[in-house]
Amino acid sequence: MLQANKLKHALHNGQAVYGLLNSIPAPLLVEMIGYAGYDFVILDLEHVNTNPETLENMIRAAECAGVTALVRVPGMDASAILRALDSGAQGIVVPHVQSRAEAEAAVSASRYHPLGQRGISGGRTTGFGRLDLPSYFEQANAELLVAVMIEDRAGVKNIDAIVSVPGIDLVLEGAIDLSQSYGVPGQAQHPDVQAAILAIADACQKHGVPFCAIPRLPEQGEYWRQRGVRAFLLGDDRGVAFRAFKAHLQNWKTSPFP
Repeated sequence: MLQANKLKHALHNGQAVYGLLNSIPAPLLVEMIGYAGYDFVILDLEHVNTNPETLENMIRAAECAGVTALVRVPGMDASAILRALDSGAQGIVVPHVQSRAEAEAAVSASRYHPLGQRGISGGRTTGFGRLDLPSYFEQANAELLVAVMIEDRAGVKNIDAIVSVPGIDLVLEGAIDLSQSYGVPGQAQHPDVQAAILAIADACQKHGVPFCAIPRLPEQGEYWRQRGVRAFLLGDDRGVAFRAFKAHLQNWKTSPFP
């Protein structure tokens, strides 16, 4: 059943929050991320082929571990947003948003009348009827989070129009895709890419919309904290796991045995 969105409330209160992108479609891993202490996890449907039943069980695992589960849908697709939210996700992340119209469509697909036109269903989000539909509509409109990713030159150009859309709760940058859009593919630290990210963050601050930083260098975390940013996406579970496995093996190879 729909729960209070701890991430959304923390952002509203200016608290620091830390998340991880989930690219390994396994409920057990999502549960581990929650018990490790992360505030939110983004379950990826853009680059990962997760079947609907597994996604629903991953959301259940997040609920069990007390971590806010967002779903990154493949794009601005109202039907994909509907299925993610009906599965119990506490929010959606829409990649490659380039215009105000696309941001408005994301909000409309995520919220009920009078704030949107999300399709109506019951099921697990209402506790199979324990929460009546009118009450659910009101709570869902208040609790569900809508995040957009700016990953293209056009999105940067239109950033003020995008972040001024009522109902946009969080904005993330996509430096790798931005690098391609700016003609320097794979160069996340290129000056043009970094200038674009800064323009996104500045527009968010101007319009009072939380910006989620994705630090890729050790010093970038403190840089964003000094700028007042309180939301951080700390990479993805594949990278974290791979580095941990390599370090674990290297420690055994280089440490003297007793």
